[in-house]
Amino acid sequence: MTAQQTRSPDTRPQATVERALAAARCDDCVVIADETSSANLRWAGNTLTTNGVSRSRQLTVIAISRTAGQGACAGVVSRAGVRSEHIEDVVRAAEQAAAQSSPAEDARALVGPGDREAFGGNGGAGTGQAAWDDPVTGTEIGVFRAFSEALAGAFDAAGSGGRRLYGFAQHSVTSTFVGSSTGLRLRHDQPSGTADINAKSADLTRSAWVGQGTRDFTDVDVGALDADLSRRLEWAKRRVDLPAGRYETLLPPAAVADLLIYMYWTAGAKDALDGRTVFSKAGGGTRVGERLSGLPLTLRSDPSAAGLACAPFVIAHASSRDSSVFDNGLALHPTEWISGGELAALVQTRHSAQLSGLATTPLVGNLMLDGAGTASLDEMTSRTGRGLLLTCLWYIREVDPQTLLLTGLTRDGIYLVENGEVTAAVNNFRFNESPVAMLGRMTEVGATVPALSREWGDYFTRTAMPPARVEGFNMSSVSQAS
Repeated sequence: MTAQQTRSPDTRPQATVERALAAARCDDCVVIADETSSANLRWAGNTLTTNGVSRSRQLTVIAISRTAGQGACAGVVSRAGVRSEHIEDVVRAAEQAAAQSSPAEDARALVGPGDREAFGGNGGAGTGQAAWDDPVTGTEIGVFRAFSEALAGAFDAAGSGGRRLYGFAQHSVTSTFVGSSTGLRLRHDQPSGTADINAKSADLTRSAWVGQGTRDFTDVDVGALDADLSRRLEWAKRRVDLPAGRYETLLPPAAVADLLIYMYWTAGAKDALDGRTVFSKAGGGTRVGERLSGLPLTLRSDPSAAGLACAPFVIAHASSRDSSVFDNGLALHPTEWISGGELAALVQTRHSAQLSGLATTPLVGNLMLDGAGTASLDEMTSRTGRGLLLTCLWYIREVDPQTLLLTGLTRDGIYLVENGEVTAAVNNFRFNESPVAMLGRMTEVGATVPALSREWGDYFTRTAMPPARVEGFNMSSVSQAS
């Protein structure tokens, strides 16, 4: 090691956490250091157009001041690209924010390494995760090597078939280090990737989309995705206009994810207790224990789910109605949100769990729906007398939180099914539908498979959903969107 290397400050995120904790003068402190590397590809008209790589860092300091009889005040400061010499400045800013804050209603004792409810150890041993002191490796453009070679083959096939392919692929790895004044030291490395491919006919009048979430792009079958796009464009050669109305509708896994992710995000216990949401019980309390579907549906999350693994402990950069900075490091366990068709749990912090009397069930970074079905979407289509087959939804917005009524548009292919066959593409619609009410009108679900939401795929990539048959899906008006 040279003299220059000896003098250089340690810029590893682990060292950043230790420096921030050492600089803290407050009663308690939590430090979160995130380091993200990302790579991306873009293509248009059957040609790769751009690629790029980037790296970023963020430091979050949570300073907690505790006063006997007055509770605890928390100050949170997050800054990007903090240099070693400025770490103490971030700590002081967080302590100042704590001094100016009101007592936090969600205040609790911080999780420590010896707590039964904490994820034990250093976050690495025996978990398949890197240990606290291991180097941060990240990602680079080479993650796309096999994918880009397969994409080149798809470009040739598309060109020969009169199709144009457009799209975007991205891959990122975020290494998160959580340390606290209680001695907690946890690490999680999260790989995440998506591939979005849009195919258009040569005259640009027909369009189809497919997407896939992935951890490392080794499981992305570009040829199969292109074949699906080709089939959908063939379906769209015939066009039929239909009026607005309620239709028996087949939702592919991506569209089911579009709706249920939003439902999951709004399933906070605190809002339900306050009477604000569809999960609020008339007269007070929550609807936990009520039946939502006649099918044996189970909506669940599991940090260790194969292919969808996510952080096994709470990482909270700020407090909200559904998360608490005081819960950082709290263990996440397999959780059933809906069990056998009944609402089984809501998103809970330790604070809201005390209010509701229910178990502490924090938000987990994946979501899966199972309904004991085994059929593929094609098999469900073959059993359909007359109905609609969707591709995906977009521009989804909430209309009424009391019923969780959502509105949005269909996109990139909606098809008419007659006597078990797709016979034409139809016009786009605006829909008005509640995913909670929709659960009650599901008459069939197929086999659960990995799925990427078109609307929320930039934010929530780890989902597995079945195709679903919904009675009376409300296509409220015809849309001119293409």
